[in-house]
Amino acid sequence: MKTMCKKKTAYIFARYFGLSLLLIWTLFPFYWTLVTSLKQSSQIIQKPITYLPNPITFNNYILAWSRAGFSRYFSNSIFVSLVSMVLTVICSLMCGYALARYRFKFKSTFIIILLSTQFIPSAMIITPLFLNFKQLNLINSHWSIIFTYTVFHVPFNATLMNVFIRGISETLEEAAKIDGCTGLQAFVYVLLPVLFPGVASVSAYAFISSWNEFLFALMFITSSKKYTIPVGLSMTIGEYSINYGQLAAGSIIALLPVILLFAYIQKHMVSGLSMGAIKG
Repeated sequence: MKTMCKKKTAYIFARYFGLSLLLIWTLFPFYWTLVTSLKQSSQIIQKPITYLPNPITFNNYILAWSRAGFSRYFSNSIFVSLVSMVLTVICSLMCGYALARYRFKFKSTFIIILLSTQFIPSAMIITPLFLNFKQLNLINSHWSIIFTYTVFHVPFNATLMNVFIRGISETLEEAAKIDGCTGLQAFVYVLLPVLFPGVASVSAYAFISSWNEFLFALMFITSSKKYTIPVGLSMTIGEYSINYGQLAAGSIIALLPVILLFAYIQKHMVSGLSMGAIKG
């Protein structure tokens, strides 16, 4: 009995010790970024290294927000991410509903082709996209990256929404139609509330992917006034010097919306992903 207890204690210790090390390894970069953002410029590069800011200063945040232009980058990213998120959710809902509720020839082939577009490297289509947007006078416009993000996000999210909708019985919509609802009313007032966890998952994926995207924003946006946060962060790195304090402060600013979004919809995301794992 004692031997079994010792083995169980050793197993629990080894498991949690390993998980603790993994957690420290994962969180340390975020901790170091936060600490760097709260240090004075002289403290950041001094030796020996200090692991706590002394004294704490918020000057890096003030300079990054006002002088380095992060207030403008932040508002640009919010606009681009929200609009692309809304367009992605609308298109994914329509496409997912059609795939889940309607029967047509080559539907399985269409889904495979739809998912196959996700294997195309982004860098491979930058040139044709750039030429197309140039002809449409959309270079240096936020709409160029909004349309690009939406097109890239819809295939995966439409397939995911297809699985969500298939997991909901069609009898709910049929009962609503018997009560006098049109097809659109049954979708909006009956199906959509049940689909909220799935919509939350798709929304979070679309928003975070748009918020973090760098390559298309760098290639299609030429004016510093229209930069998004990832591009703005890269511009703080000069040819001969790097302002580590403002770079760290900008990184923390960029993290805040993502953290707040996850904190708000984490329950819906978990239930949504679980819902998507059920084959209807």
